[in-house]
Amino acid sequence: MSTVQISASDVNKLRQQTGAGMMDCKKALIEANGDFEAAVDYLRKKGAKVAASRQDRDSNEGVVIAKTTTDGKKGVIIELNCETDFVAKNADFIAFAENVAEAAINQAPASLEALKESQINGVKISDLLLDQTGKIGEKIDVSKYETVEAEKVIAYIHGNYRLGVLVGLNNAAAEGTDDAGKDVAMQIAAMNPVAIDKGDVDARTIERELEIAKEQIRAEGKPEEMVEKIAQGKLNKFYKESTLLNQEFVKDSSKTIAQFLDSVSKGLTVTVFKRVQLGV
Repeated sequence: MSTVQISASDVNKLRQQTGAGMMDCKKALIEANGDFEAAVDYLRKKGAKVAASRQDRDSNEGVVIAKTTTDGKKGVIIELNCETDFVAKNADFIAFAENVAEAAINQAPASLEALKESQINGVKISDLLLDQTGKIGEKIDVSKYETVEAEKVIAYIHGNYRLGVLVGLNNAAAEGTDDAGKDVAMQIAAMNPVAIDKGDVDARTIERELEIAKEQIRAEGKPEEMVEKIAQGKLNKFYKESTLLNQEFVKDSSKTIAQFLDSVSKGLTVTVFKRVQLGV
């Protein structure tokens, strides 16, 4: 049994994250020695009501900005945080975030730390962040910085600057690429895929999904000789729901994303994507 002290706030956090009952959450945290990811797995295996692991969670306030270069070959996403929704909606705060993203586009820093060393009108972004903190009275900081390069990069901002997506396509010249790229970016925003295709899912995620599936199947009383086969079926369902090219296209459920892109232009596909959600 765990000797880790589980606080009421820990239990409440897991409850908000999963939708499971308070006592179930407390027991899960005890069994998992306070490890939240392991506690989520414990709840899933026991069949407790658990919301999708990538569901929106409590987050810090701020804005997410996604931009591309004028040639559409590169894109950046930045997340600029503050403490209150009131500040996040302020036009000056949003304009400052846009300026940070523009500096990232123009100066192409290699990391978040390098971005903060970049300059806007001759002043380091790190110094400007301190200035903003002093003026606004809240802690202001850039917490995320992502980049994408491809033949064609599309940027999309969703939900009043609360989520940004970059999607890279393998063909910039095909007719309809811009519209198709935006549709795919909206799909990524809505469905939050874990990878582009089956082969891009990391081994740890596959192992985790198989383990959870097998525990669920055994809990249903299925014979042991059927467990592996049924678990593989559940894994295939996971691929369909969680890998971008295999997901049903939100705008036309008769097609997968791969089929939709191929219908726009033969061979058109996604080579890379990045998704940044405020506070996640």
